[in-house]
Amino acid sequence: MKKSDGFTLLELLVTIVIFGIIASIAIPGFSRWLPNYRLKGVARDIYSNLQFAKIGAVKERGEWAVVFDRANNRYQVVSGGADRDYSTSADNVVQRTVNLTDYGSGISYGHGSATTGVSGGGFGNDITFSGDTVVFNSRGMINSATGGYVYVQNNRNNTMAVGAWTTGVIVMRKWRNNNWEQ
Repeated sequence: MKKSDGFTLLELLVTIVIFGIIASIAIPGFSRWLPNYRLKGVARDIYSNLQFAKIGAVKERGEWAVVFDRANNRYQVVSGGADRDYSTSADNVVQRTVNLTDYGSGISYGHGSATTGVSGGGFGNDITFSGDTVVFNSRGMINSATGGYVYVQNNRNNTMAVGAWTTGVIVMRKWRNNNWEQ
C-alpha cells in the first residue's frame, strides 16, 4: 500500500465553504464596529496630544498650543520656540501634525447626533476653544478665561468631545442616549 500526504479536493472545498459562511456572518458586524473604533481612536489621540502639549509647556517652562484647522480637517501641536512664547509665531515649532482623514473615511469635526454641547449649550461651533486654539502655559493651565471642547464625528453621526478646562484638566466624553458620558 502506498502512503500519500496532503489534502483531498473534497476536504479543501469543505474548508473553503466553511470559511465563506463564517466571513459572511462576520463582515456585517465588522462594518458596524469599524466607524466607532475609528472615532474612539481620533478622540484618544486628541486627548493624548492635548496632554503632550500640556507636558511640553511645563517641561520647557513656556507655551505650547494645539491649533485646530477645520478647513483642512487636521490639527497641529505647536511649541513656543526659543522665546517660549506662542503668541510670537516667528520661532514657533510644529511638533506634530495630525490629519483626521488618516483615520479612515467619515471622520471629521462635527457634533453628529448630539443635540447639546458638553456644557449644556447649543452648538455655535464644533470647536469651542477661542480662535480654534488651546494654549497651555508653563504651569500646565490654559491661557484663557474658559476652557473649551472639540467635537468629532463619524459617518454614522456618533460624536465624541475632548476638552480642556482652565485648570489644565483634560476630559473626554461620548454622546450616548441623549447624554454626555465619560
